[in-house]
Amino acid sequence: MTNHPLGPAALTKSIVLVGMMGAGKSTVGRLLAHRLRLPFVDSDHEIEAAAALSVSQIFETLGEPAFRDAERRVIARLLDGPLCILSTGGGAFMNEQTRAVIKEKALSVWLQAEFDVLLERVSRTNNRPLLQKGDPAILLRELMQTREPLYAQADLTVTSDQRPLETTVDRLIALIEEKDR
Repeated sequence: MTNHPLGPAALTKSIVLVGMMGAGKSTVGRLLAHRLRLPFVDSDHEIEAAAALSVSQIFETLGEPAFRDAERRVIARLLDGPLCILSTGGGAFMNEQTRAVIKEKALSVWLQAEFDVLLERVSRTNNRPLLQKGDPAILLRELMQTREPLYAQADLTVTSDQRPLETTVDRLIALIEEKDR
C-alpha cells in the first residue's frame, strides 16, 4: 500500500470511529477520510441499505437485537474489505464480538465528548431511537455511564468538543502518527 499523507508509515488497518451518538463520528470520519484519501463508510448507512429500512424503522419493526445482529455482521464484512474510515453507531462497540473484530482488523478511535456537547448535538434531530423512550437528557446520561467504560478499550481516544472539526481531525492524525512510531 502506498503511503498516505498521515506520515511515513503506511496505514495497514482501517480506522474505526466509536463513541456516543452526537460525538461527531460521521462528520469527523468524512473529514479524516478525505485527508487520508481513503473511502468513508458509515455502518448505519450500510445497514439501512442492506435492510431497505431506516435505523429507526429497524428498531421499531424488528427490534434492537435484530439491529445489533445486522450491525455486527455489516461491520465484520466491511473490515474484511479494503481499507477505509468506518463510522459506527453508538452501540456497536458494546457487542463483544464486534469489539473483537475491530480490535483484530482495525485501529479503533473513541471520539469522546462531554455530556453537554452530546445533548446539544442530539437535540438537533429526532432520529435517535434510543432517546425516544423518555427524557433524552436522562437517557443519554444513562447510555454514557454504560458505554464509556467499553469505549475506553479503544486503541486511541480523541476529544470532540466545540472547537472546529478540522482541529479534532488534526489531533486524531497526530495521535495515529504517534502510535505508528
